[in-house]
Amino acid sequence: MVERLPTGIDVLDRQLNGGLPAGSVVAFEAAPASQGELLLYELSIPRQTLYLSTDRNESAVADSFERATVPVGEPDIQFVPGDAPLDTARRAFRNIGTEETLVVDPIDTLERTDRARYETFLNELSNHMQNTNSIAILHCLKGDGATEVRDTTEHMADVVLDLRTHLSAGEIENRLAIPKLRGGRALSEAIKLNLEDRVRIDTSRDIA
Repeated sequence: MVERLPTGIDVLDRQLNGGLPAGSVVAFEAAPASQGELLLYELSIPRQTLYLSTDRNESAVADSFERATVPVGEPDIQFVPGDAPLDTARRAFRNIGTEETLVVDPIDTLERTDRARYETFLNELSNHMQNTNSIAILHCLKGDGATEVRDTTEHMADVVLDLRTHLSAGEIENRLAIPKLRGGRALSEAIKLNLEDRVRIDTSRDIA
């Protein structure tokens, strides 16, 4: 049986039989205007976490963690500058130890590099996660700005978490779909979430 590592989000761990498969690379897809960062913050709780930011500096990310209304961990935050981002990120993830978490937020900057080098990066990342029984979370921004190689990220990822945010009847509705799960069974239905103060199941009645 594939070892599971808890995500720190109770609703996800219950649906995933204890958590994400150890050694996984996870593509977490969310719209830029969503509350998707709440999931990233809570994912930093269960284990030592390296948080690589490709668009905000360390101080900005640390401020976001301090202001967060959800429980958060104390990740090691590093900024990945725009020059040679693949090399910087590669050096960083090689320091990941056993059963730790890596977050790349967002992955878009790395996706905009040379496709062949990016594919090599993903293969090396996957190998390191498997060798250390760790988990990598790649935050993929959805929408018009999505990169041309997003399909490559989705294909090479072991797990795809797809946060879908809709405005319905004047209310914001968030559903998390898991269409891909190597080492397990993908969920047949999306989970309705409440993302106000932390990640919870939304138990409100659906309006037809």
